[in-house]
This record gives sequence, structure tokens and C-alpha cells, in this order.
Amino acid sequence: MSLSSGIRASATGAMFAVAALLSGCDQAPQAQAAAAPPAPPVEVAAPLIRSVVEWDEYTGRFAAAERVELRARVSGYLEAAHFQDGQIVQKGDLLFTIDQRPFQAELARARADVASAKARLALSERELSRAEKLVATRAISEETADNRRSARTEAVADLEAARAGAAIAELNLQFTEIRSPVGGRISDRKVDVGNLVAGGDGASLLATIVSLDPIHLEFTMSEADFLKYGRLHAEGARASARDGSHAIYARLMDEAGWPHQGTMDFLDNALDPSSGTIRARGLFANPDLRLTPGTFARIRMAGSGRYDATMVPDSAIVSDQANKLVMTVDAEGTVVPRRVTLGPVLDGLRVVRTGLDAATDRVVVNGLQRARPGGKVTVQGTTIQAKAEATTAGG
Repeated sequence: MSLSSGIRASATGAMFAVAALLSGCDQAPQAQAAAAPPAPPVEVAAPLIRSVVEWDEYTGRFAAAERVELRARVSGYLEAAHFQDGQIVQKGDLLFTIDQRPFQAELARARADVASAKARLALSERELSRAEKLVATRAISEETADNRRSARTEAVADLEAARAGAAIAELNLQFTEIRSPVGGRISDRKVDVGNLVAGGDGASLLATIVSLDPIHLEFTMSEADFLKYGRLHAEGARASARDGSHAIYARLMDEAGWPHQGTMDFLDNALDPSSGTIRARGLFANPDLRLTPGTFARIRMAGSGRYDATMVPDSAIVSDQANKLVMTVDAEGTVVPRRVTLGPVLDGLRVVRTGLDAATDRVVVNGLQRARPGGKVTVQGTTIQAKAEATTAGG
């Protein structure tokens, strides 16, 4: 082969190579376009419209509705204690006995004084009757008759004094038996049998009793909550805390839900200026005596009237600095962020106060990490379900 023929063959091969390269460059974008992935899938749902009541929660402490300190009314030696430390006692149960013998003797003496006064009164009445007959015939002077009348009046007064003394002696004898003024649980005895107990001023403390059924639950609320509840009552959306009909719910620290239902039975007449709070109290039935004075409890009460709320899962909320956003998808599959104002979480869902149109908006509830504002997504429909709360007295 000649040199010129070799050059022509090389040039021809180079042209074919360049043509092939250009052809490959033209086909690359087309292949890439054909292989582009589809829009990422996300699950979307319409916001749930649900009738709800918002709840406010507080921490409080149970307290006995009645607490009594048992003290002796009369002095004497403690003769007997008629209970076991810490037992349940009923109203009227005999708890302590003080040695009754001195008081029985005093009562006997007082009754004798009554009998003596009755005898003197009878004598004075007979003498007065004779004197009135004699003064009519002028057998005795008017002065003597007046003395007989005065003597009878004094005898009547002496009899009343004797009867009063007998009544006091009888009361003192009764006070030697110390009975329970309320039903509840008694503490341990503070004085052992055989000790001298003092009565009256500075009387000896013998034991304490706390009532258990019903039982109070005491807590405090802020000034803002106090004002809010007042407005709700004025609008007719909530019962007043002062009329005894407003329901509240409680649970102990080891309980789920709100198993104890009671009513508000007291709201203080003034706020504490140092703390800006007001004392409140609920009343709870306690037939099984499970609720004990002094234990802490969580309390909830209605913080709004019942209304239809727009609700979404809390996981559908994203934060953009101080703003809260919900990602929605329009009819073309484009992600559109909505700025929203949030309320509380109820039944596992977040209340959205403003920013969503429940009739038209579709919210991204799953696959939120694939939903970019302005980006396209593939829509997969679902529904939002509220989570049933644990069984409660409060529903």
C-alpha cells in the first residue's frame, strides 16, 4: 500500500470515530431523560374534624375533708383506750376512758344538792302559804309575810343552781368517755393508759382522726386561668367553679388515664398577691378509701367549651425557626407549606387553630422527609385516626 493510501485510510477512520462520538453525545440526554426517577411517594390526608374539649392540668394534694384532734375535756388518769392504732373508726365510737370514779362521786353530791334544794323549796312554799293566810287576819305582820316570799324566791334560785351543778357534773362524767366525732382513720395514741391527762385549757392531745370519704383535693391555679374560666362561664361554655357542679378528674402518680371523678366545691375569695395564684379545691368520693390525705395527684378540668377542631398528627408539624409549618399537596402534586397556629394535643392529634382549610387542604402525614417545598410528589391517600385515650372517668 502506498503512503498516500494509508493517510487516506487513517483520516477516514478518524472521521468515523468523531461521528460516533458526536452521535453518543446527542443520545446521552435522551437516555438520561428516559431514566429520570418518578416523584417520591408520600401519604396525604384531609385534616380530621373532631368535636373536642381542651383540658387544663394541675398538680394538687389530697387532704381530709375533716381533721379532728382528740383532747380531754376533763383532767384525770387515762383508764383505757378502745382502738387499735391506725384503724378505721365510726362516728360515736368509744375511743378513750378517763377514770370515772371522782366524777361519779361529784355527780352524786350534785344530785344530793338538788334534793336538798327541793326540800327547802317545799318548806318555803308551805311557810309562805301559812303566812298569806295569817296576814289576811293580821295574825302576823306584812313584813313577816314579805320575808316568807323572799325565802321562797331564794329557794327557787337555789334549786336552779343545784340543778345546774348536777348538769355540769353529769357532763363532766360524760366527758370521761371520749368518742369519735367523725368517721375516718385514727392515728396512733399520743398518751398511754395510766398517764394523767389534762383537760380544759392546755388539754392533752390523745390522737387525731382524719375523714376519708369524701376527700378533698387542693390545688392552685394561675390568675390567667382564673380569668379564662370566668369568661367561659360568662359565655355559657363552662359551669362555674363556685356552684359545685363543675366536674374535675384526678389520677395518682401510678395510675393511667383519669379514673377519679369529682366536683369543684371551693374557690377562694381572693388571689394571693405574692404568687398570683388562687386556691381551689375538689371533692371526691372515696368509698374504697384508696385516696389518702397527703398524697399528690394530677388534676384536669375543662379549659374550653366543646367545639369542632381541625386536627393533624403531631408528626406532620415541622419547625422553621419560630414558625410552625404543615406540608400540603395541591392538585398538581406540588408540595405547598402552610404556616399554622397550634393548639394542644388531644387524643393523640394536634389541634390546628389557624392556617389549614379542612375542606380543601391535603396534609402530608407520612414521608415528610421526601416532601420538599415546591417539589413534586406522588400522592398516596390515607386517613387520620384519633387515638382512644386510656379508660377514664373523664371520657
